[in-house]
Amino acid sequence: MQTQDLVTIVPWTFIAQICNLFIQIFLIKKFLIKPIKEVIAKRHALATEELDKARRTNTEAEQIKSEYESNLANAKDEAATIIQTANRTAIQKSDEIIANANKEAAAIRRKAENDIALERKSAVNEIKDEIGSMALDIAEKIIEREVDEEDHKKLIDEFIENVGDVK
Repeated sequence: MQTQDLVTIVPWTFIAQICNLFIQIFLIKKFLIKPIKEVIAKRHALATEELDKARRTNTEAEQIKSEYESNLANAKDEAATIIQTANRTAIQKSDEIIANANKEAAAIRRKAENDIALERKSAVNEIKDEIGSMALDIAEKIIEREVDEEDHKKLIDEFIENVGDVK
């Protein structure tokens, strides 16, 4: 009979075990499952907050990237404008330098032409002086030869014509 006692159900023990089970479930729910659910809820909220923060940061990064690209495009445009302005300024400066060089060349040319004209005049004057001295020498020789008045006038007229041609 002893083996039968092991397999049989005692009603008060069964009720005590059921009550014990409900008390354990209640205690596990209150002190174990509820705090675990709260921790899981906090972690879920933290994870959700971190994801939202990451999305906001990503959106801000995209905005900053687009602003950077726009600033970079503006900087390239400004650089191109500055280069164009510098090129125009350089062309204007080179045109001014060329114009000044042409003016200086023209002034030098005019001065050289004036110098040549003055040198020509001085050379003509020197030739006239030489011709005058030669005329005096000729006149002295003629006077020594006894020239009559007609020959003398002819020589003077010839001399005046020759001096007039030199101009």
